[in-house]
Amino acid sequence: MQRLFGRGKPKDPALSLADCVTLIDSRVESMDEKISGFDVELKKCLQQMQTMRDGPPKNLVKQKAMRVLRRKKMYEAQRDQLKQQSVNMKRARDIIQALKDTKTTKDRTKKI
Repeated sequence: MQRLFGRGKPKDPALSLADCVTLIDSRVESMDEKISGFDVELKKCLQQMQTMRDGPPKNLVKQKAMRVLRRKKMYEAQRDQLKQQSVNMKRARDIIQALKDTKTTKDRTKKI
């Protein structure tokens, strides 16, 4: 059968919990950088709006600022979700370690 259909792709080993936590933390950092970029963009828009008179050009800048603000809020929500997921994974890692320690002490007390 392997000759007929070929072999499947070799599967990558599953990531450990610690690796997943570091991956999520790096994503959170990149989200923070994007959010700070949105802050800079918003400040530019606000400065432009202060110097402009009311009219269509000011409305265009206002619409741009609203789009940037919407994207910023979306990224902040995603960042908060990732942070919560990271906290949950760290908690699970600590629980797993505590269970391993408990099992080790139980096994050692049985030997004695």
